[in-house]
Amino acid sequence: MGLPTFTDIISLSNTEISEAIIETENQLFNLRFKKATRQSFKSHEIKNAKRRLAQLKTLLTLRLQDLEQKDENFITN
Repeated sequence: MGLPTFTDIISLSNTEISEAIIETENQLFNLRFKKATRQSFKSHEIKNAKRRLAQLKTLLTLRLQDLEQKDENFITN
């Protein structure tokens, strides 16, 4: 599996993105725990999890900002 792409997560709803953020944070925690306890793991998975987490948070932030802008425009009109 290669690096996660942004186009894979665009089709998700906001609730699915929130669930994926929680899941990815747990995955990242487990990977860091494995690293700290010197268990075997694939080190590139940390990079992939960090990247996916950043992509998910970015998309959620963009969507929420877009919703706030729509609300402000609706209120002013």
